[in-house]
Amino acid sequence: MDRFFTPKSNINLEQNTCVIEGEDVKHISKVLRCKENDRIEVCDMDNNEYICEIKEINKDSIILDIIETVNIKRESDLKVKLYQGMPKGTKMELILQKLTEIGVDEIILVQAKRSVTKIDNKKEDKKIERWERIIYEAAKQSKRGKIPKLTGVLSFNEALEDMKNNDLNLCPYENERTVSIKEAIRGLDVSSVGIFVGPEGGFEEEEVKKIQNIDGKVVSLGPRILRTETASVVASSIVLYELSDLGGNI
Repeated sequence: MDRFFTPKSNINLEQNTCVIEGEDVKHISKVLRCKENDRIEVCDMDNNEYICEIKEINKDSIILDIIETVNIKRESDLKVKLYQGMPKGTKMELILQKLTEIGVDEIILVQAKRSVTKIDNKKEDKKIERWERIIYEAAKQSKRGKIPKLTGVLSFNEALEDMKNNDLNLCPYENERTVSIKEAIRGLDVSSVGIFVGPEGGFEEEEVKKIQNIDGKVVSLGPRILRTETASVVASSIVLYELSDLGGNI
């Protein structure tokens, strides 16, 4: 069953109705060719979801009757924030899609020293808009209970300041040979984890030291060197598996 998101303000539990607006109206009516009495899933972006039946299709909105409340906890209690050193090309699109699928709560774009890609003001809005759409579509496909937040682009020092709000911060680093990510997190009881992954070429030593200075743990992801788009997904998956619900029962 296809899933769509709508703000809480568009859901009326007293009357058991909800409204979908925006681009999804065209997708539901023109692409999926849904008709009255067809059913879809609707989520309020806050982990509450409903089975709904289409009551009325208009040009700018779709009116639905709420048939059933779905009691499945989609979102992890652990909040994972992935700080991504800006990669080049289309790698960011893959990173955003996969991080959304596995359950990352927020993705923060960071301009590190070895970041090749630079976003100027003219292009920033269009790129961010496209990336947010990728996150939205991935959230629908993976049946997330919310849409992960996209933040940035931050400077390296701005990212460090933000990381101070997390209970634990991890930095996968190819030159780390002693501490594995599994050893660093196993058995911990934390509610928020920040993971800082470098761009192509990794971090400079000065950047790694700055992360350590805010009590960030520099860790290894194993004996093989991973691309930045792989490291982001692998590190997040390990954290969500060890400390949360990835791989668990529904």
